[in-house]
Amino acid sequence: QVQLVESGGGLVQAGGSLRLACAASGGSFSSYNMGWFRQAPGKEREIVAAISWSGGSKYYRDSVKGRFTISRDNAKNTVVLQMNSLKYEDTARYYCAARLLGGGVYIKADDYDYWGQGRQVTVSS
Repeated sequence: QVQLVESGGGLVQAGGSLRLACAASGGSFSSYNMGWFRQAPGKEREIVAAISWSGGSKYYRDSVKGRFTISRDNAKNTVVLQMNSLKYEDTARYYCAARLLGGGVYIKADDYDYWGQGRQVTVSS
């Protein structure tokens, strides 16, 4: 069983920055493809960013390009989402996800095998 534990997030004013981190245990993190999703109340879960097991491929949804950065440190079994220039519409609960198979970026929630419990990100207008 793979365990994913998120940290960070919180409340910030528009234009500010927050950082999310996800620590994995119970498996071979270096072979996992990782993603960040978010979900606001009453809305569907949506991809934010994804990174391949090698770190060589990354994906960002259009609305966060240039503002968010996904990275991974396989030695620490950690994936990080740095969020800059935050907007009110970024407000959501953010989830870390791991896919065990493949070697690319995955943007659908159904592609992933394990999920963290989520961390709240709230941006005041």
